[in-house]
Amino acid sequence: MKFPICFLLIATILFSCEKGKADFTLKGTITDETFGGSLVGATIALYEIEAGTTNNALIGASTIQSDGTYSFTFPRNMVESYLLTVRKSNYFEKDFSIPFSGMTIEEDNVRDYATTAKSWARLRFITSNPNAELRYTKQEGKTDCPNCCDDNEQYLYGITDLELICPNDGNTLYSYNYSIIGSGINGIKSATTTAFDTVNIVLNY
Repeated sequence: MKFPICFLLIATILFSCEKGKADFTLKGTITDETFGGSLVGATIALYEIEAGTTNNALIGASTIQSDGTYSFTFPRNMVESYLLTVRKSNYFEKDFSIPFSGMTIEEDNVRDYATTAKSWARLRFITSNPNAELRYTKQEGKTDCPNCCDDNEQYLYGITDLELICPNDGNTLYSYNYSIIGSGINGIKSATTTAFDTVNIVLNY
């Protein structure tokens, strides 16, 4: 009777070892691109996405410390992909998709990511000329956020007093070129948008 018990015990140990080898480890650093160094205080969370759906299940979450590193070790479930999210107040939210096929159990999966501080450009267009026609196009500025201002050609007609708030990466340039149609007047308006603040860019024409 002792032999079957020993056999079951050994089989259980071997199975446990194999199960451990099937775990993924995802690790890396989260960087503050605006000021350099790590994004201290940011919340990072990892989700698994079920195959063929948008359903997600939380694997784990942690807070970035001074060394900027994160690490998750989790079972190698059969899913479609993983979603890593980075959140910190006054920083642009980042979502990073990691395909299941891009992961390996042979070694740590290292993924380094970064985000930037928020800033804003307040664009103001002012004219009392009822016949004015203005064309402007964004030249430099953030383009990969939900509320980013359009970078296609824009037109304004007649008497105008318009204000637009355009998100931008902190401490970077925001600019647009403009032309007052039929007048031969054109140029570029620009400003460096200070992190966590709003900078005015005013055009009187």
